[in-house]
Amino acid sequence: MTLTDQVIKNIIRKLISGKDYRIEVVTLINAEFLQYAIDFFKKVVDAKLKNEDITVDWYKKEFLNPNLSSNEIAINSGLNKKTITNMYNTARREIVIEASNEHYDSLYNAIKELTESEHELDLKLTIKFRGVSVDLNVSESLIVINTLAVKRAELRGGFWSTAGKRAEKYLMTTLCKIFEVPPIHFDQSRVPESMREVDFYLINDTKFYRCEVKLMGKGNPESADAIFARESSVFVADKLSDLNKQQAQKLNVEWIELRSQDGYKRFASVLQKFNIPYTVFNGNVDEKLNSIFEEIFK
Repeated sequence: MTLTDQVIKNIIRKLISGKDYRIEVVTLINAEFLQYAIDFFKKVVDAKLKNEDITVDWYKKEFLNPNLSSNEIAINSGLNKKTITNMYNTARREIVIEASNEHYDSLYNAIKELTESEHELDLKLTIKFRGVSVDLNVSESLIVINTLAVKRAELRGGFWSTAGKRAEKYLMTTLCKIFEVPPIHFDQSRVPESMREVDFYLINDTKFYRCEVKLMGKGNPESADAIFARESSVFVADKLSDLNKQQAQKLNVEWIELRSQDGYKRFASVLQKFNIPYTVFNGNVDEKLNSIFEEIFK
């Protein structure tokens, strides 16, 4: 499962309607994680059965197998590639494998010490698949649980980051089309190459107006500070604190808070200030979004 166009549409629809969009991302994370967990448990059953008469660490043998992808090895060891990159300033396969094995050995020993000291703790994880079941002892269960926790964290970080980045330009384009801004005034191909790291630009006859989109929760002044420091002309967010709004006004930055009542309509005043032609919109926004989505998600 991926962050599909349909999910982006749902996110934008909720933002324009002043609703919380986060459930769309959470639902996607849940679906992806649950499918991963099921597939992982199937692999655990297979690996345990293949190695039930072998004294070596079956989990390490099967799940840190060098033939697996470097990302799989990292996750199975209880790490992720981003963490390894931060630790070693590289994500080269040989480094990932080495770091994963070292971390797994450390994790295994820590779990062993813990279970030996906690004599009253008894945990057994039984997995059944197609009439066959395997039992994992407390150490094996904790390793499997830790792997699932790491994978959930990786999915969460990845989807939230991707959702924000993918939605930004679509959201700004949608706002422009709601107010029927002529395409020449938001055509991003007109933006000089050196300026294209920014989320979006509005364009009048003589000037480019830098727009920053931040789908953040209320009370996150650190994120707002970073936006203001980049000398943006427009700041679009789902929620803004009173401090954020005061900062924006002090720095002459136009702001749009989508979670406020008809928050998207404030975009019209932004267009007016920048002398960008637009049409006042007072129609049914859901119907308008349907036609816009048909156009921009071809």
